Amino acid sequence: MKKTSLIFTLILVPLDFIMLVLAALSAYFLRVGTIISEIKPVIYALTFGEYMGYVFAIAIIWLLIFALAGLYIVGRQKLNVEISKIFLACSTGILTIIVAIFLKRELFSSRFIILVAWALAIIYVSIARIIIREIQKALLRKGVGVTNVVLIGNGKNSQFLINEINQNKTLGYRILKTFDNFDEATKNALLNLKNNEELDEIIQTDPNLDKKTVADLVAFTEENHIVFKFMADIYQTMTSRLAIDTLVGLPIFEIRKTKLEGWGRIYKRIFDVIGSILLIILTSPIMITAAIAIKLNSSGPALYKNKRVGARGKEFNLFKFRSMRYELSTGVGSEEQQKKALEYEQKLIAEKNTRPGAVYKIGEDPRITRVGKFIRKYSIDELPQFLNVLFGQMSLVGPRPHQPREVANYQQLQRHVLDIKPGVTGMAQISGRSDLQFDEEARLDTYYIENWSLWLDLRILLQTPVVVLLPKRKAL
Repeated sequence: MKKTSLIFTLILVPLDFIMLVLAALSAYFLRVGTIISEIKPVIYALTFGEYMGYVFAIAIIWLLIFALAGLYIVGRQKLNVEISKIFLACSTGILTIIVAIFLKRELFSSRFIILVAWALAIIYVSIARIIIREIQKALLRKGVGVTNVVLIGNGKNSQFLINEINQNKTLGYRILKTFDNFDEATKNALLNLKNNEELDEIIQTDPNLDKKTVADLVAFTEENHIVFKFMADIYQTMTSRLAIDTLVGLPIFEIRKTKLEGWGRIYKRIFDVIGSILLIILTSPIMITAAIAIKLNSSGPALYKNKRVGARGKEFNLFKFRSMRYELSTGVGSEEQQKKALEYEQKLIAEKNTRPGAVYKIGEDPRITRVGKFIRKYSIDELPQFLNVLFGQMSLVGPRPHQPREVANYQQLQRHVLDIKPGVTGMAQISGRSDLQFDEEARLDTYYIENWSLWLDLRILLQTPVVVLLPKRKAL
């Protein structure tokens, strides 16, 4: 591990302490030194000196919580992961304060200061860490603190890694040499680099090296105290989702399909319920207006139910605002009407399909009404799906649900998208909406399933309006 990484990790501790104290000070002066104190006079008897005494003590306790949350792990972690940990750690810290106040109310009673200090702590600590990241990146661009690596292997993995590292200096790596295999000549060259204190890590980029060669390579790195890493093949990457348990005293491994297991599923459901209720309330004026416009523009109900496939292949009725002429909509009306509508759709697919693969897209669909074109352009037709979320059939974020006849055409690997609830929006929607081919959509949804986090959900939700309002712009 480079000394610079250790130094930056150590810097974070006093920096976080300063930011926490600064947040507490900002909250205090916002309460006592602004118009807020005139509107609601300060009634607690805590002096500024006593307040700061509590602040220093609480800040130290919060640093311990930060450490338990993994905020002082040596090495770089993704920004979204780091900010998520900051949010959770600060929230845990504020809960401890609330519990303490509940047990001893005369200690302190300003809810304003507590809530504002919590929010400012998240903001200040996050900003400070972003600044530290930028300083690290600036140093890495100048070659300070970079990790010197040697690649073992030849092929696409090596070339891809070389190109990425050379183009992005902020990754923090410098490639010294590459070797096709690990033999005596390679071993001697590596020892020379190590003896000159130039070599930090060895990365095996060829996952198909024979077992003896890999065993020799691992033994060599352990003997010479060199960090060893390897790029895994498609089967080895599954180990990132391994869960270890015991069965009759023997270790047993499970490859989990998604992080959405146990508490992850509970967190996501709470997030969905609260989010869907808020969004139904916020978008209700738009939905009422859309329903009226649909009724005035064409005959038939404004709300349209369409059969879709959800989690684990379970079918459900998806709610949408009707954007087509009612008599040409599939899945509604009499059996005769449904048959004619389906035959007409199959004809349109044969003539106008612009999206090859399991999921079709009809270009310039003649069935769409004038109002339908508008509500589709801005995804207003999708708003009733917040009801599906509230009812537990969908999630706010996830793979888009498709019709049973489309799902029947999925390839085997594409069926992975059925492992979780479908979503109103998702990775594919903010990365190209309906312009993406389905295999690319399935790849993005698979990434989401395997890398889910509440932060990722929030990020996708915040980016969705940008894509909706600026249809040709990609948010990612």
